[in-house]
Amino acid sequence: MTGTGIRLHAPAPGWAVEADVVIVGSGVAGLTTALRCTAAGLRTVVVTKARLDDGSTRWAQGGIAAALGEGDTPEQHLDDTLVAGAGLCDERAVRTLVTEGPDAVRRLIATGAHFDTDGSGGIALTREGGHHRRRIVHAGGDATGAEISRALVEAVRAAALRTVENALVLDLLTDAEGRTAGVTLHVMGEGQHDGVGAVRAPAVVLATGGMGQVFSATTNPPVSTGDGVALALRAGAEISDLEFVQFHPTVLFLGADAEGQQPLVSEAVRGEGAHLVDADGVRFMLGQHELAELAPRDIVAKAITRRMHEQGAEHMYLDARHFGAGMWERRFPTILAACRSHGIDPVTEPIPVAPAAHHASGGVRTDLRGRTTVPGLYACGEVACTGVHGANRLASNSLLEGLVFAERIAEDIAATTGEPAEPVEPAQPVTLPLLAPEARLRIQRIMTAGAGVLRSAGSLTEAGAQLDGIRRHADARAETSEPELKPAEPGVEAWEATNLLCVARVLVAAALRRAETRGCHWREDHADRDDTDWRRHLVVQLQPDRSLAVHTTDSTDFPPTVPQLSQEQ
Repeated sequence: MTGTGIRLHAPAPGWAVEADVVIVGSGVAGLTTALRCTAAGLRTVVVTKARLDDGSTRWAQGGIAAALGEGDTPEQHLDDTLVAGAGLCDERAVRTLVTEGPDAVRRLIATGAHFDTDGSGGIALTREGGHHRRRIVHAGGDATGAEISRALVEAVRAAALRTVENALVLDLLTDAEGRTAGVTLHVMGEGQHDGVGAVRAPAVVLATGGMGQVFSATTNPPVSTGDGVALALRAGAEISDLEFVQFHPTVLFLGADAEGQQPLVSEAVRGEGAHLVDADGVRFMLGQHELAELAPRDIVAKAITRRMHEQGAEHMYLDARHFGAGMWERRFPTILAACRSHGIDPVTEPIPVAPAAHHASGGVRTDLRGRTTVPGLYACGEVACTGVHGANRLASNSLLEGLVFAERIAEDIAATTGEPAEPVEPAQPVTLPLLAPEARLRIQRIMTAGAGVLRSAGSLTEAGAQLDGIRRHADARAETSEPELKPAEPGVEAWEATNLLCVARVLVAAALRRAETRGCHWREDHADRDDTDWRRHLVVQLQPDRSLAVHTTDSTDFPPTVPQLSQEQ
């Protein structure tokens, strides 16, 4: 793997830090990897885009799924995960998750995380969509992510682990043989390191979270701009299953024009008995699935969208008035406060809800040790495609995936990492023209209109054409000498917009190619699942000419055998 030679337009690094491993991201995946690497004696540096506790993990409401309850088994957890994944899960990856998961949760507790307990003092377990057992561990009622983040951040600080906050990762450094040699990054604010610099290390772990900000309405925080996937693409890594973006079915509806991060109404609310109803109070999930409101998320999101289309409505309702004030205050205080802050009291009225972009099931393709197709580059958490989620993530498997695969990555790095090599410039470097910051909003609207919950060849083709138009405009600006058309200056907003365009192009190309409906990929012009032609994965690589090479594979064997690639402009 020699990479693409493509880099973001940025100043040359003005400073450098040496390490054995650099971990980009401070959610459950990144901090767990960091703690395990540090315990193994590795010089570890954590780079995070905002503050240590400001990633997606802290927003997780539901919990962690693990077979910890009486009568539950990893095999039952595996079965539920495979069903939700709609035929595209890698069973080896899922088996790894569910068998190693319970002990990983116990180690998290030993690290300092405090989970809710039942009347006998044992861990309290609840249910969420797609689960046939109560196996969701939660904290603070509906503040599981915040508690996990607190515990891990405190452990990192207690270990005096080196961290670089308010730092946007830019690109991968490689040596003469194409192996990882570190990353470049831009640090925002005053401190020992400021501006563009580098962390030199023979191992890089991407734990940058999701890309939900590619859509107008999302549950993801503003920092989730697909930076890790974009970096990996420019480095030449394979990206898989990016068309499978899960739209969470129950997000607080704030109006048709609402944009940015939207308040999530956790699946656990339905797990405790809330009902989905239309404006007439009809429970429309009954008869659509054996689990009704607790069906896998793709089924519930599609049912809500269909009902909205049938009735010309902008949203449906989640009715949990029967919980009473006591249960709302005890079990779901965060959601209760969020609803009331927007003028809705779920104790006395149904909650207006609609689907919004939530979790990317695909990402940077890895093996069972988190290794990507670029030597020395690892990926973990939502940025990775481990094969666990397939075509649709089972509720609360994400935090577990971060725990389990973080430990595996740390073990692999400790066993294989050597001395850092000298980074070299690509043989034919290509500087990627930057988008103006205002392009971000246009990309989000294009993606929501053409590649949202409901897709078609027409909508995806139009989205692709508009994205290409944005790219061509940026190229033209980079080549002109006209002052009014000069390219965007390097900066966080321009880099983020450019990353969003990169991941949006891959998502649209894959969604257009997959001519079927499967999991959370819903094509209205190909309404059925097609196991004859499409029980396979779409793998995408960025080429040096910035075109996208797409091929299919029937398995996630590593390293992959890459057939003749077709060009997707």
